[in-house]
Amino acid sequence: MISLENYMTQGEPAQQELGHIWHTAIGLQKTDGLITSDYLIETANKNINGDITLNQARELIENYYIEKPLPAEDKTRTDEADIVSARVTQILSEKTFTFSPVEYITIHRRLFEGIYGFAGKIRDYNISKKEWVLNGETVYYASAQSIRETLEYDFAQEKKFSYKGLSIAQTADNIAKFASGLWQIHAFGEGNTRTTAIFIIKYLRSFGFDVTNDIFAENAWYFRNALVRANYNNLKLGIHATQKYLDRFFANLLLGEKNVLKNRDLLITGTTNDPISGPINDPIIISENGQKIVAILKERPHTTVRKIAEQIGVSEKTVKRAFSELKNAGLIERIGSNKKGHWDVK
Repeated sequence: MISLENYMTQGEPAQQELGHIWHTAIGLQKTDGLITSDYLIETANKNINGDITLNQARELIENYYIEKPLPAEDKTRTDEADIVSARVTQILSEKTFTFSPVEYITIHRRLFEGIYGFAGKIRDYNISKKEWVLNGETVYYASAQSIRETLEYDFAQEKKFSYKGLSIAQTADNIAKFASGLWQIHAFGEGNTRTTAIFIIKYLRSFGFDVTNDIFAENAWYFRNALVRANYNNLKLGIHATQKYLDRFFANLLLGEKNVLKNRDLLITGTTNDPISGPINDPIIISENGQKIVAILKERPHTTVRKIAEQIGVSEKTVKRAFSELKNAGLIERIGSNKKGHWDVK
């Protein structure tokens, strides 16, 4: 997202606002391990620069994947990441909001219509999800039979709660609690975290908070893992549901605190020593081009940037950016000189 940074830091006020919204929309895809394409970035830049409207940007991206659908064997879901990013940007650009279950469900429908057959529909089956942060264990979600009633109850309780006289810290704590409960219901088959995040962003805006910023964009996966830890108990192993990680996120978001947000701090070990303190790194999510480059380098470690660009059909500049991403993540290393050396895939 390097190309968006100039707009966010040096653009006109309207460009900065739109740049941050696109940045947030793109970052939120990481809650499901999805990475957007260069085409999405190029289209976002055209919109921010005023060359096309937001509606035109969304239509361009959706039509792009109608004309060039991903092959069936492609599991990257780049099309979903791009399309949903454009829809998130559109929703966050609108100065409208109603605090209700209907609004929450409508956001899900608007995000995933045409992507999931159940977009905007309450799930009618029970689910479990293996979580990295829980070493493959799952949170207990609301049963299908009680979802609608539980949603209505949680919204009713939050609606009658008075924030009058509370400090920002107290406000942040209660909204974090509401977000945690809303997410745990898991009203939809897929897309719950993105839907919850967007609803909470708009809810916070209704309080006057400006929350379309880098905290959500750059810590979206931490946000998801913090929601997981806020709803997981395993008393046999001495693990209790805790809101402290979610509170750190909201403290950074609303109070301007500088808490370090590392996913590895949330990872449980399966022992009473929770969380871990050992040398475990965060999972690394790399772009579609990065994945292609890794595959090429495994087969041809002496290949060049020019040859890779030709093979995967992108510019040399795009390949160099992907190389930088891979090197920063510690996934590849140059062995020897630029002329005679080779790439080592870790």
